[in-house]
Amino acid sequence: MTRIPYTKTIKTIEEQIEILKSRGLHFNDEIRAKQLLQNISYYRMSGYWYPLLADKQNHVFKSGALFEQAYSIYKFDSKLRSLILSEISKIEVAVRTQIAYVMSHNYDGLWFTDSSLFKNPAKHAKTLSKIDEEYSRSDEDFVTAFKVKYTDHFPPSWITLEITSLGTLSLLYSNLKDGVSKRTIARHFGVADSVMVSWLHAITYIRNICAHHSRLWNKILGIRPIVPRRTTYPFVSIPNSSNNKVYYVLCMITYLLDIINPSNTFREKLRDLFVEYPNIDVVAMGFPCNWQNEPLWR
Repeated sequence: MTRIPYTKTIKTIEEQIEILKSRGLHFNDEIRAKQLLQNISYYRMSGYWYPLLADKQNHVFKSGALFEQAYSIYKFDSKLRSLILSEISKIEVAVRTQIAYVMSHNYDGLWFTDSSLFKNPAKHAKTLSKIDEEYSRSDEDFVTAFKVKYTDHFPPSWITLEITSLGTLSLLYSNLKDGVSKRTIARHFGVADSVMVSWLHAITYIRNICAHHSRLWNKILGIRPIVPRRTTYPFVSIPNSSNNKVYYVLCMITYLLDIINPSNTFREKLRDLFVEYPNIDVVAMGFPCNWQNEPLWR
């Protein structure tokens, strides 16, 4: 494909409205739409009115398409991301706890500094450097207190891992040598260690999408988390071709939350969100027609 210079120029809010009208988009409240476009960019919103296009190449809208429909999808996506971000934080804490607990008992509190425990020394050195950066810039009271009282460069992992990011945690676990410790951590969450590596990577990826307020609801994911052959607890039946949509991510999150807190209310919150936004096309999210019959969702 031949590359060309980008020649489009920025438009005023009024011009943006006229462009949308010329393409067949209708407005129930044009004044409100102008206010929204002043705070949510045209470019960001375009991802939410894309499903309303009849001709996606020429950007022509379906008959009767409304700006308010696109904004409703935008609001749903925002609430979905907030919900997912909240639940991922619980998973992050649980994974951090298990890694620190198992590895510290099997080795010692500073196991994460021992390159012999990792498959790739170069990757370990890079991850350790990242941990050092996160530790150095942390202003947590417990970090400050440790630095004042002790001469050790790092606190033990049950302290240090509290200030590491989910991405760093994922890298640390994935690079651990295969063995009893790695399997024990994964077994706590009812999956194989290879699945745990894949799911942690995927959850980190999803967390970053949510944290940066990017569109998620109908996104084709850039990675495909592993579909496990077997799990300790009920999961879902899903073909490998369907593991790149948000539905599979929601299945992963639900499965892990059931282990971390069997009394969690994630399913109820998700169903309430669908009731609040009945116009959402769950098929575009990867939901199969019989999803509510899966043991995981009952």
